[in-house]
Amino acid sequence: MALPRLGIDGEWFHGTDGRKRLLRGVNLGGDCKVPYTPNGHTSIPTDFSDHRTVSFVGRPFPLAEAEEHFGRLKAWGFNCLRLLTTWEAVEHAGPGRYDEEYLDYFATLCRMADDYGMYVFVDFHQDVWSRMTGGDGAPAWLFEAVGLDFTKFHAAGAAHVMQYKYDFARGGRQEDNYPTMTWSQNYKYPANAIMWTLFFAGDAFCPDFLVQGRTAQEFLQEHYLGAMEAVAQRVKDLPNVIGFDSLNEPGSGYVGLPLSYRHLGPSEKNPMPARPGLAWSPLDGFAAARGLARDIPEMQIDWDARAVVKKRNVLVNADGVSIWREGRQCPFERAGAYRLDGGEIVARDEDFFVARNGRKWNMDADFMGPFFARVARRVRAINNDWLLFAELDPGAGIGHGFPPDTPERTVNASHWYDIVTLSAKRFDFPLKINPYTGRTTEGADAIEASYTRQLGRIKDASKTLNGGTGAPALLGEFGIPFDLDDAAAYKAWDAGDRSEGPWEKHIIALDLMYNALDKLLMHSTHWNYTASNRNDQAVGDGWNQEDLSIYSIDQRTDPSDLNSGGRALKGFVRPYARTVAGRPLKMKFKRETGAFRFVYQAEGAGETEIFVPRLQYPNGYDVEVEGGTATRDDDNQSLLVHAVGSEKVAVIVTRR
Repeated sequence: MALPRLGIDGEWFHGTDGRKRLLRGVNLGGDCKVPYTPNGHTSIPTDFSDHRTVSFVGRPFPLAEAEEHFGRLKAWGFNCLRLLTTWEAVEHAGPGRYDEEYLDYFATLCRMADDYGMYVFVDFHQDVWSRMTGGDGAPAWLFEAVGLDFTKFHAAGAAHVMQYKYDFARGGRQEDNYPTMTWSQNYKYPANAIMWTLFFAGDAFCPDFLVQGRTAQEFLQEHYLGAMEAVAQRVKDLPNVIGFDSLNEPGSGYVGLPLSYRHLGPSEKNPMPARPGLAWSPLDGFAAARGLARDIPEMQIDWDARAVVKKRNVLVNADGVSIWREGRQCPFERAGAYRLDGGEIVARDEDFFVARNGRKWNMDADFMGPFFARVARRVRAINNDWLLFAELDPGAGIGHGFPPDTPERTVNASHWYDIVTLSAKRFDFPLKINPYTGRTTEGADAIEASYTRQLGRIKDASKTLNGGTGAPALLGEFGIPFDLDDAAAYKAWDAGDRSEGPWEKHIIALDLMYNALDKLLMHSTHWNYTASNRNDQAVGDGWNQEDLSIYSIDQRTDPSDLNSGGRALKGFVRPYARTVAGRPLKMKFKRETGAFRFVYQAEGAGETEIFVPRLQYPNGYDVEVEGGTATRDDDNQSLLVHAVGSEKVAVIVTRR
């Protein structure tokens, strides 16, 4: 039976059946960033020369395995999928050449999700532009179109790519060659920054730079939207598909940056903490791209000082390799940003990307807002019911507002991570030290309060959306690495420990995150579920040594048990109100005791459904309802509540 279509009503998703939904879902999946054939896991060497002939059919899993994985996700209580695809998956063969087999496969996945009670919003995923620049997303032929040679990126130091930096013969984690989470630094590297600047702001900064008869910005955005439309046409009639994500974690390129600016720490110009890695200025990037050697400061976490500090200078592109193809010139040089003088690069206009003709550029207002509007127009021309799941540049910090011209029916789909746990792969409970801010947090209550404050700022950013009526705040990504503390849990697993002990830190961290979500009544899609995940520090989710999957095939010991293969299940498989005949007011779960309380203002005579997982209540549970009655649906791990009158209803569940 098809799920009712969803719209939005203030901070809630509202079904055509008159009931509100709290969406608690998962990203599916982490390995969708790379091809299935040939296997594109970043732990496998490649020079990307086969980029036009790859296939993503089989990501996130082959259709023959779909029943198992969808069944597991349903058993764990998820009712929503942020389903990943990439621009490359759709249009890898060349401009306008869409992979029809993949589109058929993707549409089939969406239809099957409906059978398991799951809503879907489509995520056109990218990280740091493309696989050729250390991430995923855009097809390789785009570099060629704008005049860049991706085969020269590594030699020029223009991108930090695992397949070129990693010693595959050695294996394991390699902090000397490819340090933890260093893929994200590519936003600052020139190959990335040039492409993002062209994609969002080419018309503003180099309007005379044409690609196949169109401005570079128009060429890039039109092909991106064309690939999105190809997917949209295949899923337009599926009621469980509720919309499209605008673009995962977009980069701002050089917009707003003075040409010589290197971010070495918080300042009046930029209050954000410094981040580890090379502190590229735009001029550094243009120089390296042009084939000039550049001495660039390298930042590093100093745990003792609780700060990110300069470690040393690193000479980039000592061999003088240009990443521009023969006969092609940097469009920003031609537009007057900089010039060469005696073999040295010199700024012609230090504020080229900051202000022009008396106008100061604003990334969100000038470029993201129009982009949101363009995405919404294009997908809604195919299905006008669809919602826009909007994301801003995460590098700008959390909780800043959306542009005033953000389209109607937009969902705030911002991301959030405990940045220390993510980037350092450590969760030092009960004492947490943040080297980016210098702050110390101690104890579960204090950590949970910190998480709640941070997520609260994200939720507050939703209030101005949709004409001031507000919007759902759906945390598009959050989660933890499972290879914490140098993969201590995996080593215990390999030694035969099947208890919850090795996963205690993971359970606590996730529990505190979900507690914050409950307190704020926020929607979410957990990052991530990867069917191919391995307990291997070089492999993980199959992409850049990330390992955040809540499932691993290496931990599946009993194929008949849907919980087998799950990681730290008690941290995220928990009760919540997923369908509410009224307005949710409060929700709280205490994992240690199993006590759950949900309060809502009843509206109408509809049924409220609460997910009550057997995992948390192995010996059953008792229920008390104030202002209503309850019926158990144990087959679906559900508690069905009916209000008596229109008063507040309180549902209390206790573990036996």
